[in-house]
Amino acid sequence: RRALNHELSKLFSDMWDMDVNRLVPGKDYTIDLQGKADVTQQGDSAVQDSAARHLFHNVNEERLKSIKTFATFISLLDNYETSTGMAEVVTPEEIVENNCFLDAILATEVMKLAHEYLLKKNLAKPNLADFKYQLYDIWFQLYARKEGDRPDSCGFEHVFVGETRRGKQILGLHNWVQFYLQEKRNQIDYKGYVTQKNKTRPHKDDQVLSIQFSWKGSVKPIGSTFIGVSPEFEFALYTVIFLLAEERVTRETVKIEEYELQMVVCRHGHHIGTAYPVLLSTSSE
Repeated sequence: RRALNHELSKLFSDMWDMDVNRLVPGKDYTIDLQGKADVTQQGDSAVQDSAARHLFHNVNEERLKSIKTFATFISLLDNYETSTGMAEVVTPEEIVENNCFLDAILATEVMKLAHEYLLKKNLAKPNLADFKYQLYDIWFQLYARKEGDRPDSCGFEHVFVGETRRGKQILGLHNWVQFYLQEKRNQIDYKGYVTQKNKTRPHKDDQVLSIQFSWKGSVKPIGSTFIGVSPEFEFALYTVIFLLAEERVTRETVKIEEYELQMVVCRHGHHIGTAYPVLLSTSSE
């Protein structure tokens, strides 16, 4: 395991404390962990289901819709063709929605802190309009997942919405709001939680989870995600690591609140390829 990055741990912990839009477990939402998933079976949609019920028992949707960053975020989730290899068409309305979302998150303390940090490192433009353009390029600029294919993907779609490859594999989908909304429509089937080696069962108030689920006919054997956090919090974390990184795949070990995490960010040229947290341990263990 890599050495803890103290500088990023401090920054991300400050962001965590500032994340006023984060939902409170047990109050704004409750999850139902149920059984432990079997991760030995790979990719087959007929894997054993260790959870008869939904992961999200309830979510206060009124609160979600009343928070601008969540509301503008949710409006982006239906803008994508999830199948890779299918060219994305971005409409003028979608461009407006992308900009509304970026405007909303840039007004938050969490993103302001990220911007200040990146300015100190000479990695961001001082002017907010320029910084927004930089974020747009990193997250929303389309690219081809495979060489020579049509532009079928972008960082936002992969990380927050999820994609499928040839109907056999789930790519990305590391966001709890998308998971909840898909589950509500019975598009996602939660199969159970996943624990690290010899670790105890997660707690229902944990805000980072590893889970197994099926979506659009495929199974994701292990997917990890923050739970309850605001979109700006995830956006800020992944953007900071992406802009600091030199290599194609970056893994930073950080401690946020009681969670020791490995933050994984992969680049696709000048854009985000994927980004997600891996839970290493919680201090409650």
